Amino acid sequence: MKINDSLVDFTVEAYHQGAFKTVKRADLAGKWAVFFFYPADFTFVCPTELGDVADKYAELQKMGVEVYSVSTDTHFVHKAWHDASDTIKKIQYPMLADPTHHLTRAFGVHIDEEGIAYRGTFLISPEGKIKIAEVHDNGIGRNADELVRKIQAAQFVAAHPGEVCPAKWTPGAATLKPGLDLVGKI
Repeated sequence: MKINDSLVDFTVEAYHQGAFKTVKRADLAGKWAVFFFYPADFTFVCPTELGDVADKYAELQKMGVEVYSVSTDTHFVHKAWHDASDTIKKIQYPMLADPTHHLTRAFGVHIDEEGIAYRGTFLISPEGKIKIAEVHDNGIGRNADELVRKIQAAQFVAAHPGEVCPAKWTPGAATLKPGLDLVGKI
């Protein structure tokens, strides 16, 4: 998927707060959502990333953002990992299971030869459009602080048509209003 593409239709099983549940595209209607793809449960870099996002989850919830981690493991494996790992026990967001590879293929992060995903992060707007798309090779971990900053910028731009956020923008910092008067002046 690329920027401003619409989120695909999907129905998947998830492990969430001690229970199995079904998550559908319709559940995201009118909400900001992050899809956080990772290669596999019971691995090395993945728990560090999912734990980092878990540490930011309350802040993301206050921003009106739901997080969905996604791997090609089943919801049963997600539960077993949650039960076995102190880091994964911190997770309060839904852990989506994609054993059919529908989501990993739709988002363009599927590695056919291995049946797993690249590290992909996608922000979906309340209108169901991709606003952030970032894919890393699997040896490169992500930073939840930077994810929060990017979401803040996306939400600001959505709420303030005609304004854009420059590099390293944080809430409260100056924005730009693109126009002829700025050309060559920055």
